[in-house]
Amino acid sequence: MTAIDINSTGTELLTADDLLRLSDQGVRGELVRGVLHETMAAGHRHGKIAVNVVMELGAFARPRKLGAVVASDSGVWLERDPDTVREPDVAFTSAEKIPLDAEIDGYAEVVPDLVVEIISPRDSRRWARDRAQMWLEYGAPLVWIVHPDTRTIDVYRPGTAAATLHESDSLNGYEVLHGFTCPVSAIFT
Repeated sequence: MTAIDINSTGTELLTADDLLRLSDQGVRGELVRGVLHETMAAGHRHGKIAVNVVMELGAFARPRKLGAVVASDSGVWLERDPDTVREPDVAFTSAEKIPLDAEIDGYAEVVPDLVVEIISPRDSRRWARDRAQMWLEYGAPLVWIVHPDTRTIDVYRPGTAAATLHESDSLNGYEVLHGFTCPVSAIFT
């Protein structure tokens, strides 16, 4: 997800409401301390992987009424004045944080329990690490960084070293989705 600062004047910061209005006009992006960073569609493979993650997480979480799984474009409002709204590729938020019957028209204002970011060809390993660290600093207890080119997934948790899983390994939901497991290979098929 390459950022393009279209707020070139540097004088007027945007709000989360501005970002929603821009989205209605077809502008896609994230807001970082009031500055818009436009994002581009990441392509078919990226979309397919995102759907696979959503299906695996949803098949586990939904029947157990554990929480909500959302995909890109839903946005998470992380800071105010100036506003920061980030857009994970996939996220799970527990029913304790957002009740299952909650209808949120704008951005969720709680940090997800699990954030999944899918690396695009233009994203660097450093960008991926920084992105995972950003989510951990905001309080996400579990972050998966999916690398389509190497068919691996980096798992980040607070206070532990990142682990890289390969296709022969299994993802684990840890305390976030206790009992969830999924072959890494299922994410890439």
